[in-house]
Amino acid sequence: MAELKLIGVGNSVGVVFPKELLVKLGLQKGDKLFAVETEDGIRLTTSDAEFEAQMVVARRLMKKWRNVLHELAK
Repeated sequence: MAELKLIGVGNSVGVVFPKELLVKLGLQKGDKLFAVETEDGIRLTTSDAEFEAQMVVARRLMKKWRNVLHELAK
């Protein structure tokens, strides 16, 4: 488990991740994290659950309307 420190950033509060944890998670300065509320607390993830759900619908529609989309692309 890593200990994270909260620091003031202007009128907001930021979290400092130790370098070792950033390397382990493959994160860099400027990357986005999403906070997802779970039964056990808050989970930080690099993927946007809402966007992923929208992509599932989009892929299903693209598969269903593949021929139409192919014709429109000409």
